[in-house]
Amino acid sequence: MVKCHFSVMCIVCTVVSVVSVAILVGIWTFQFLAPAETQAALWDSYRLPNDLVPEDYYINLWPRLQPDHRGIYIFTGNSTAVFKCVKETDLILIHSNKLNLTTTGGHMARLTTVNNTPAPAIKSTWTQVTTQYLVIELNSKLKAGEVYRLFTEFVGELADDLAGFYRSEYFEDGVKKVVATSQMHPTHARKTFPCFDEPAMKAVFHITVLHERGTVALSNGLEIEKVNTTVSGTAVTITSFQPTERMSSYLLALVVSDYTNVHSDEGTLIRIWARRKAVSDGYCAYALNLTGPILEFFENYYAVSYPLSKSDQIALPDFYFGAMENWGLVTYREANLLYDPVISSNRNQEKTATIIAHELAHMWFGNLVTLKWWNEVWLNEGFATYVSYLGADYAEPSWNLKDLIVLRDVHRVFAIDALASSHPLSSKEEDIVKPEQITEVFDVISYSKGASVLRMLSDFLTESVFLQGLKTYLNTFAHKNTVGSDLWDHLQAAVDACGAVPLPMTVGNIMDRWVLQMGFPVVSINTATGQLSQKHFLLDPESVVETASVFNYEWIVPIRWMKSGVEQTPVWLLEKSVFHSGMEMVGADWVLLNLNLTGYYRVNYDPGNWERILNQLNNQHQAIPVINRGQIVDDAFNLARAKMIPISLALNTTRFLLKETDYIPWQAALDNLDYVYLMFDQTDVYDSMQAYLKKQVTPLFEHFRNITMDWSKVPDGHMEQYNQVNAIRVACSTGVVACRNLTEAWFTQWMQNPEQNPIHPNLRSTVYCSAVAAGGAREWDFVWEMLQYASISSEADKLMTALACTKDSRLLDRYLKYTLDPAMIRKQDATRVIVQIAGNIEGRKLAWNFVRLNWKYLFTEYGAGSFSFAELISGVTRTFSTQCQLDQLLQFKEENADVGFGSASSALEQAVEKTKASMNWVTEHQRAVSDWFRAEAA
Repeated sequence: MVKCHFSVMCIVCTVVSVVSVAILVGIWTFQFLAPAETQAALWDSYRLPNDLVPEDYYINLWPRLQPDHRGIYIFTGNSTAVFKCVKETDLILIHSNKLNLTTTGGHMARLTTVNNTPAPAIKSTWTQVTTQYLVIELNSKLKAGEVYRLFTEFVGELADDLAGFYRSEYFEDGVKKVVATSQMHPTHARKTFPCFDEPAMKAVFHITVLHERGTVALSNGLEIEKVNTTVSGTAVTITSFQPTERMSSYLLALVVSDYTNVHSDEGTLIRIWARRKAVSDGYCAYALNLTGPILEFFENYYAVSYPLSKSDQIALPDFYFGAMENWGLVTYREANLLYDPVISSNRNQEKTATIIAHELAHMWFGNLVTLKWWNEVWLNEGFATYVSYLGADYAEPSWNLKDLIVLRDVHRVFAIDALASSHPLSSKEEDIVKPEQITEVFDVISYSKGASVLRMLSDFLTESVFLQGLKTYLNTFAHKNTVGSDLWDHLQAAVDACGAVPLPMTVGNIMDRWVLQMGFPVVSINTATGQLSQKHFLLDPESVVETASVFNYEWIVPIRWMKSGVEQTPVWLLEKSVFHSGMEMVGADWVLLNLNLTGYYRVNYDPGNWERILNQLNNQHQAIPVINRGQIVDDAFNLARAKMIPISLALNTTRFLLKETDYIPWQAALDNLDYVYLMFDQTDVYDSMQAYLKKQVTPLFEHFRNITMDWSKVPDGHMEQYNQVNAIRVACSTGVVACRNLTEAWFTQWMQNPEQNPIHPNLRSTVYCSAVAAGGAREWDFVWEMLQYASISSEADKLMTALACTKDSRLLDRYLKYTLDPAMIRKQDATRVIVQIAGNIEGRKLAWNFVRLNWKYLFTEYGAGSFSFAELISGVTRTFSTQCQLDQLLQFKEENADVGFGSASSALEQAVEKTKASMNWVTEHQRAVSDWFRAEAA
C-alpha cells in the first residue's frame, strides 16, 4: 500500500494527472474560500490543534527547469500525509501556501485509512489564505488511535523568491543554468507540499523526485534508486531517496541541478556539491577537508555518533540565509562554502570554517533534538553559534578562534540588548505565532546573546559538567522535542552528580534571569569600599522600559576577576548591592572584573580604579589580558553613551593604542570610534578626529610594514592578518600618504593588467574601497566590470562592497537602482548593497530616500525571502541623530502602517529609540568631544 509511492508507474500516473489538470485550468485559477458563515473558527488560529500527529509523508515532485509557454517555471507533485488521530475530530487542518491543489470528486484531497476500513467522507475543502491552511471538513469524526492517509495533488510556481521550493539561476560558459532548490525554514515547507508545518510535528519523509535527464537530484537521504523513463513525452530520471530520520518539516531539503561534487567516504559519506567549474577549479576542497574533522569534533563533544549515513553540503548561487542546517543536505550561499586559496581572504576562510561548524552543530542540537516551538529558537541558534567557534577551532587550532566570539557576538549584541526596545531570549508561545513573527525572532538576540549566555554558562559550570549534562539531554530527547527547561534540568543533574561546582542556586533559577528578561546588568565596583552593585544597563538612561520583569531586572552574576594581574577566586553577585572584603584596593593595585569577558555584563569602576587601569594600559598594556583590553574600551564608550562616565574617560582608553599591535583591542576601539565618527563626521569635530586617529594608527602601519618586509609577505598569525587590514584601512582613510600611495599603486597596476591582480586577498576589500573612493567613474566602471567576471562569490562580495565606496552621488544612485533588478544585483545581495551605500557619507540620504520611496514595492514584491527588512531598516537609520531625521522616521512609520513592516517591526522601534538617544547624546557631548580631539591631535 505505502510502497506504491516508490513504484515508477504510480509516480508517472500521478504526475501526469497533475500536469494534465494544470494545462487544462491554468496554474493559479483554483480558489476555494471559506464559507461565509464560518467565523473565528479553528482555521483562524495560526497554531495547529493537537488532535492529529503526522507519522510519514510520501512526496513525489517534478520541478521544471524550463519555463512554460507563459514564461513561468513550475513544479508538480503529489503527497500522502500519513497521520494518527489522537483525539476525535471532524476537521483536518494542514498547512498549504501558494499551492494550486487539484480536485478529485470536487474536493482538494482524498482521505483513506491505512487498514482499508472506511474513512469519513469529506464534506468540504477550501484554502484559508491568511493562516495558510488547507481546511477539510468531514461528515463524521476521525477515530482516536486510527491512522489515516491524506492524498493531495498540486502545482506550484518554482519562483525566484528564495523561499520554499524555488529557482536559482547562474551562467556557466555563457549558458544559463537553472537550479531547483529549497528553503523550508522556518515556515516554507507548506509552500512545497501540504504538511503539518510545525517543529513539534516530526515525521519520516519518503521523497521521490522526477528531473531532467543529465541532472542530479539530492535530498536529505541517500539516493537508493534511479530510473530513466519517459513521462508525457519528456525524458526524465526518477530518483528515490532513503527515508529520513524522524524530523521536523523545516529541515526537508530538495535540490535538482547539473552540479557535481568532491567526496570522501571514511565511515560517513561526505560530499561537497557546487557548479561544475567551481568543483574543477578546486573551490570545494577546503570544505571537504574541514567537514570530517568538524564532524569528529562534535561526535566527541556531544558523545553521540553522527546520526546519518551521509553529509551533503551544497553551494547555491541564490540563497537568502548564510546557510541552512537541513539534516543530511546543508545548503549554503556560495561565498560561505567555496574557498579559493589564491583569491579568498583569511576572513573568507574563517567564515567557511565557522559556518560549516555552525550548521554541523545543528545535526545534533536542533535536528536530532528539536525545540518544541519557535519562541525558544535562541537555544537552537545560540548554541550552534557558540559551539561553532569550538568546532572551527578544532579544525584550525592555530587561529585562536575562540577569542573572536567577543567581537563577533558579545560586543555586537550588547549594542542591541542595551535598548529599552530589546526583548528576552525566550518569549511566550502565544506571542510568536504568525510567519512574520517567527521570522523576526531569528535576530541578533537569538544568535549572539544566546551564544554569549551559553558561553557564560559553560564557564561557570566548567566544560566537563556542561558536556555531561548535554550528553544526557541529547540521549534522552533524541528524535523528540523539548523546551528550554529540559536542558537546565539535565545540566543540574550533572552539577549534582559532580558535586564540585558550587552554585548559589539551581541552574534553572540562575538562567531564568538571563533568558526570561531582556537586557543585561552593568556591574559597578567601588574599590575604596569593596562594594559591588548591579543595575539594568540602558544606552539611553532616560528611555522607559515598558516590559515588566518578575525578576525586577536583577541577575545572578558570576564574576571572575583579577587584582593587579593575578586572577582571584570567582564570586557571585546575588543582590542589587553587596560588599566584598577582598576587593578594597590600596596603593597602585587595580581591580579588573569579568576576566576574559566570560560574563554577559558590562563593568564600571570608581574614578580611582579607572585611573589605575588607564595608567597600566599606558605604561604596560600587556599586563592586562588581550580580551580585557578590548573590553575596557568597549565598556568605557558604552558607559559614556549611557552617561555613567565622562566621554573624555572613554576617549582616554584609546591612548594606549599608540603601542598596541593586537587585533582585539584595536577592533574594539575602531568599532566604538566609528559611532563617534557617525555622530560627528559632518561637524567641525571631524578634522581633529581624523588627525588623532592618524597619529594613533601610524605606528601600527609602520609595524606591519616592517614585519611584512615592506608589504612583500603576509603576517604569520590569523589575528595579525586581521590587524594588518585595520592598519591599512585606517591609515589610508586618515590620510597617511605612504598608505594611499601603496594602495593606489596596487590598484593602478591591476587596472593596467586585469588578468593579474597584485593585491593580496586579505587586503582587497580595503584597497578596492580606498581606490574607488579616491577615484571616479573610470575606477567604478572597472570594478563593476571585474564583478561581472568574478569567478567566486567571495571576490564578488568584495567588489560589490567597493562599489558602494564611491563619493560620486550619481554612481551611488545608479547602484541603488541596480538593487531592484535581479539581473544586475542578486536579490540575496540587495539588502547588503543598500546598507553599504547608507554607510557612505555621500550615500546616506540617497539610501534613506530610496528605501522610503520604494518601501511598498520592496515589501510587497520582494517578500521576506529576498530582503532582510530588519537589516535594511537598521542599516539605513544607523547614523540618525537629528530632529529632522527622527521626524522623517516617524513619518515613514505612519505612512507605511497599512503596508506593514513584517520582520522589521522591532528594528523600526529600535531605530526610533536609537535616534532619540543619539540626538540627546550629540547635543550633550559635542563640545567635550571636540575639545578632547583638538587637545590630543595637537
